[in-house]
Amino acid sequence: MDRAAQAKAQWERELPRLDMDPMVLIGRLAEVQHLMAENWLEPIFKSNGLKRGEFDVLATLRRAGAPYALTPTQLYQSTMVSSGGMTARIDRLEKNSYIERKPHPTDRRALMVVLSPKGKKLIDQMMPAYVQAQHDAVGSLTSAQQQTLSSLLATLVENLEAPD
Repeated sequence: MDRAAQAKAQWERELPRLDMDPMVLIGRLAEVQHLMAENWLEPIFKSNGLKRGEFDVLATLRRAGAPYALTPTQLYQSTMVSSGGMTARIDRLEKNSYIERKPHPTDRRALMVVLSPKGKKLIDQMMPAYVQAQHDAVGSLTSAQQQTLSSLLATLVENLEAPD
């Protein structure tokens, strides 16, 4: 019995009239996220001298395509972190020469965060191991199960973003 099921059993004993099934689902989602990060992804980040948030910034810039540049606002919206958290990440990455701050080409008040050649090289080297770790982590599910779970989670995300 996993932790979510144990919690459900305890709550059902204490408050038997409440339906605890959503708590189990949410608990399992949280545990999957925690285990995925801790056991599969964090070791890749650490072995490359990065934290997860820093990896997210580099990956977001890289997947944006050439010239690998976004505004800080675009970055924090793409990575789902606060603007203050994004500033700290950008500062650390700039200190290590993985990104550069450059003037915005059309807005004198704005800056662009640009992936440096060093940052591009690092993220390109990391991506195969990162993707393989994800494959390995979900490998106990068949391809069809992965697609079903992904589709269900997409529906949940959509409904959570736009509550009625």
